[in-house]
Amino acid sequence: MGKKAQNTEMELRNGQPSANGTGTPLTYDPTFNGPIKKRSCTDIICCLLFVIFVAGLGVVAYFAYTYGNPRLLLYPQDSQGNLCGYGTKKDKPNLYFYDLLTCAKFGPGVFVDGCPTPQVCVSHCPNDTRAYRRGGGLPDQCDPDTFCSNPGDDTKTCKQKIDSDECPAYVLKSEAVLHRCVPEVISGKIPNFDSLVDKEDKKLNGTSLEAGEEFLRQFLKVKEYSDKVVQDLVATWWMILICLVAAMVISLLWITLMRWIAAPMVWLTIILFLGIFGFSCYYCVRGYLNTKDTEQSFNFHLAIITLNFKQSSFWLTFGIISAILLLIVLLILLFLRERICIAIALIKEGSRAVGSMLFTLLWPVIPFILQIGVISLWAAIAVFLASVGRGEGVSKNNFTGLTDEEIQRRTDSLFQKIPCDVNVNNSGSDICGIIKYGGDEYTFYLQIYNLFMLFWLVNFFIALGQMTLAGAFASYYWAFTKPKDIPTFPLLSSFGRCIRYHLGTLAFGALIIAIVQLIRVFLEYLDAKLKAAENKVAKFFLKCLKCCFWCLEKFLRFINKNAYIMVAVYGKNFCTSAKNAFFLILRNAVRVVVIDKVTDFLLFIGKLVIVGAITTAAYFFYDGRIPFLTEYQPNLNFYIIPVVVTALGSYVIAAAFFSVYDMAVDTLFLCFLEDLERHDGTPEKPYYMSKELMKILGKKNKTPKAE
Repeated sequence: MGKKAQNTEMELRNGQPSANGTGTPLTYDPTFNGPIKKRSCTDIICCLLFVIFVAGLGVVAYFAYTYGNPRLLLYPQDSQGNLCGYGTKKDKPNLYFYDLLTCAKFGPGVFVDGCPTPQVCVSHCPNDTRAYRRGGGLPDQCDPDTFCSNPGDDTKTCKQKIDSDECPAYVLKSEAVLHRCVPEVISGKIPNFDSLVDKEDKKLNGTSLEAGEEFLRQFLKVKEYSDKVVQDLVATWWMILICLVAAMVISLLWITLMRWIAAPMVWLTIILFLGIFGFSCYYCVRGYLNTKDTEQSFNFHLAIITLNFKQSSFWLTFGIISAILLLIVLLILLFLRERICIAIALIKEGSRAVGSMLFTLLWPVIPFILQIGVISLWAAIAVFLASVGRGEGVSKNNFTGLTDEEIQRRTDSLFQKIPCDVNVNNSGSDICGIIKYGGDEYTFYLQIYNLFMLFWLVNFFIALGQMTLAGAFASYYWAFTKPKDIPTFPLLSSFGRCIRYHLGTLAFGALIIAIVQLIRVFLEYLDAKLKAAENKVAKFFLKCLKCCFWCLEKFLRFINKNAYIMVAVYGKNFCTSAKNAFFLILRNAVRVVVIDKVTDFLLFIGKLVIVGAITTAAYFFYDGRIPFLTEYQPNLNFYIIPVVVTALGSYVIAAAFFSVYDMAVDTLFLCFLEDLERHDGTPEKPYYMSKELMKILGKKNKTPKAE
């Protein structure tokens, strides 16, 4: 052995830092045989900070519950702040907008938040169309059935009522949508519609129709489709449930099969992948050559969405993608065959670990329920906060007899003033007779805090699930004789260690992810604001930032998962565990990149197989292609809707089961890397890995010499 090799060997044995800056390799510890039992609390400061923030969320929830009223979001409000269909307006459940067409530029939010036009509660929406034409003269009194805010007032003429926004200048035939009267602004549906339109400027009593008509047409179309979708889901909910149960059974069966025939399944998957993408390259190239000089295109119709692709560009794009994926897999097979064998052995070992601790398959249900609870709490607090201050309805009628200074002082303290539209109010006042809401200046910041706590708590429970599984699977790996030496109730013991010692560490890792996610939400908000802007440079840098923070979140999740594995085994704090895991990965960089990605890909293929099988069966059933089940086939508007819901639900279930599998492989892999550094196969330092892994690496445990 050369001098350099001897020095390297001495460094490894003495635990000295390696020359390439990848940390201190692990050395043999005769007392180590799995997760440390004697440990202390970690990241206490972050644990206290987490408790304080959770208490703060409780204060926010109490404030929202005390001062908020979700009814104010469910019931529409008129310009006086009255709830339509509730209280004094109980017999008038619908809200009529005097000039809804001017609100089209505000988007769908007008049906929830209102818009700068007078609004009045009515018992029913207009069933015909009427208008007082310009220049045609107005009667002394408006028709009582013209939806005026005060129809019994005979002290004013009709013109005076219209000018003061007490009566609408016109009434459009409408239907109730979410207790809001939505006009049928489509020429073919409204009788005498042309008589209301100025042929020269396309205006209705001075109001532009261009944006309003198109917006309401799309809104009604979406409503029609949404009603049909709900009908389909109600008719097929029990069938979808059966499919989801089938997805659960197949997931269990797949994991069981991987335990016994992992190698054949993996190699068959790789061969099929090569065949599929090889044929895809050929087919796409042929399609491109046949259409490159033509203008042929593909048209895809999905409900109200229509997509159009030029055929030559379509074939070229997918051909390039297929060729790249095919080349990557071929290179992996050519140069990294041995490491693929290691990945297969780890997958098989992961199956054995899961089979030895079947309760680990049920464990993801607990973090999932906790996450659903957090999301429900966030939604409830957000709804209550959104309703805070909405009860203070203010209109210009409340300020009769007051001076301009008094009106200014009161309006500044009660609501945010919106300038009047000259087409809505011609009285010359800068206070419109529209609903305003007060007391909500601070709720925006409370909503941000609520959103941040949503991210923090959801990531906290994800971390709890990962660390608990890591501790259980580490106990399996470091049991020298399996399953004899596996501790009793390893999953419960691991969970107890997490709760007893490492809540602060879980909170620390979750906090880092939550901060990045909040920044990403802020960037999405900026992106939405800049959509109409012309600044191309700002848009470019914003896209770059969004991409960078997406990559950062993925990287941090990878580091966090490995840090949790180290914490579960050694009981050290987050930073130390993350550093040790990172250096261990660096010392085995090629092995980690290949094996981690190969196992991820193989597990992903497994999920796709399950989802594909369930989705295909659902498609053939709803399409009537299964003869012996035609009598159960429902009559649907869009049979693709339950198929899509089935596919999404099946993927969620498969991902839940395979997340246990994924955590098992990751934990066993890190333990495997440590095993290689700590031990050399001698009787004093035997390997803990399976015989199959030792065979692949050309290693074995030496038997002690007989005395």
